[in-house]
Amino acid sequence: MPDHLRRSILMSLALGLLVVIVLGLVSDIREVAASFGSFDWLALPGVLGLTLLNYVLRWLKWDYYLRRMDMGHGVGRYDSALLFTSGMVMAVTPAKVGEVLKSALLKRINGTPVAASAPIVLAERITDGLAMLLLMAAGLTLYPPARPAFVALLALTVAGLLLVQSQPLMTRALTLLARLPSGTRLAPRVTTAYDSSRRLLSWRLLLVSTVISVVSWFGECLAFYYVLLALGATGEALLLKATFVFAASTLFGLASFLPGGLGVSEASSTGLLVLLMPMAAGPATTATIIIRFCTLWFGVSLGVIALALFRRRHGAMTAERPRPAIPVVDDAA
Repeated sequence: MPDHLRRSILMSLALGLLVVIVLGLVSDIREVAASFGSFDWLALPGVLGLTLLNYVLRWLKWDYYLRRMDMGHGVGRYDSALLFTSGMVMAVTPAKVGEVLKSALLKRINGTPVAASAPIVLAERITDGLAMLLLMAAGLTLYPPARPAFVALLALTVAGLLLVQSQPLMTRALTLLARLPSGTRLAPRVTTAYDSSRRLLSWRLLLVSTVISVVSWFGECLAFYYVLLALGATGEALLLKATFVFAASTLFGLASFLPGGLGVSEASSTGLLVLLMPMAAGPATTATIIIRFCTLWFGVSLGVIALALFRRRHGAMTAERPRPAIPVVDDAA
């Protein structure tokens, strides 16, 4: 693993540990410890299994994009899975933009330009965001103060999609870019990225991918529900509350642009559990810590393993091996 990547992961781990310590101190560390002691650990395999279901479905979406964009030449299902899972090591980057690592690894396999495949990561984030908005919407009646944030996020997402689909407007913008001093160098790459983005975010492809995302992310909402059950949580609409809290806290973390949403996701999850369940601060903190380790950090761990397997299969990331580039065909999706 490259040194800069190792440093980034270690820094994120340190930040994550700091967040856990602060949450524990704020919530009363004795209550948190008692909640860990009362947690039914037999539920853990099921929680991790639902998280794995999310990863498998998201990998299917990644692979679907790859084949749909004619970028899967020389990429078998095993390589595709390694590419997707390796990208999860970068889940602790702001808004997960570091998952463009998948594009760099794909280039090593078949020469696909990073500018052409990187929009797949953008499409993944947009469809994941839409899915979380839909899951959050199901429980908006539980917490009306979240409605303005929901509307703002939805409006920004729709505006961005309309902008990408407005080809005349984007063509003019690319023309202006080409006239800038450094435009002659940047314009071809940006044009390639835009062509890929427009195809990936066509309405039909967007619908299919968003449906996959809703199902996959509901798996993690269900995992959170089982975490709450294992802590002895009861009450009406528990699954709805778990879905709302998980989706909302994930979106707030994503919107914060902090690495992995660290701090924001944990604080919002704990706070919403206290407000909506209602739940004591200690068990709420424990539930948040457990689900974050079973989702975010579990994914990062799998990413480290996949990246090591990829390096063994295709060589060190720093080495350059010439491969034939795959032409990008600009047809309607």
